[in-house]
Amino acid sequence: MTELVIEAGHTEREYWRDLWRYRELFYFLAWRDLLVRYKQTIVGVGWSIIRPVLTMGVLTFVFGKLGKMPSGGIPYPLLVLCGMLPWQFLSTAISESGNSLVMNSALISKVYFPRVVIAASSVITSFVDFIIAIAFLVVLMLWYHFTPSINLLAFPFFVLLVFGASLGMGLWIAALMVEYRDFRFIVPFIVQFGLYLSPVGFQTSVVPAKYRLLFSFNPMVGIIDGFRWSLLAGKIHIYWPSVVISSIETVLLIISGIWYFRKTEQFFADVI
Repeated sequence: MTELVIEAGHTEREYWRDLWRYRELFYFLAWRDLLVRYKQTIVGVGWSIIRPVLTMGVLTFVFGKLGKMPSGGIPYPLLVLCGMLPWQFLSTAISESGNSLVMNSALISKVYFPRVVIAASSVITSFVDFIIAIAFLVVLMLWYHFTPSINLLAFPFFVLLVFGASLGMGLWIAALMVEYRDFRFIVPFIVQFGLYLSPVGFQTSVVPAKYRLLFSFNPMVGIIDGFRWSLLAGKIHIYWPSVVISSIETVLLIISGIWYFRKTEQFFADVI
């Protein structure tokens, strides 16, 4: 009788090979998170649309009606929603992945598998919400008779950027939250504060030119500007240095997130 021994890969190559071997666990965890998120809710997946729509209404009123922010001829709700979707994806992903390891502590302490599967599956769950919300954005664009231009070809690139930024931040926060439970309180504050530091409710063009480069060091600035530029038929003038900065920061977030996660992963079962 052959005995099967399951142990962690000792090299990076073996680790990533293990990650491929456990791909079915990745699918299972992502599907489970989707089911649990909307379990026993009346609206169900409708919350994927309700949340950004309600936030869109509030930001449209605050920045568009009260603040009188310029929209460049774009209906303000459409302007806000194009910025709201990538921001909501990021905020939901880092919140969900941040709690993912702690919520699955029983699984982590009993069997071996690459722990990055848990954090990554939470990002995928948030990405599904993001795709559903995009369907509403399409409806809103049809309502306002907005037809995308050739810029739409760049849209997948900016989707890839926000996915990468969400994954990188998610890995950092997930690993930090295992050891420092304070992040359970810090993350919601960062998400709430970051909403107003990112151009979700306004265009980057309202930022004075002398501060625009500094403002662009927020990785979401280039991503949100890119979303609007690619979707709103060329009515948005994009600040390209912010896109370059966001791209570099996203790559750094992914690399450093994987590095820190792998560095601390071996202690998760003991600490959690």
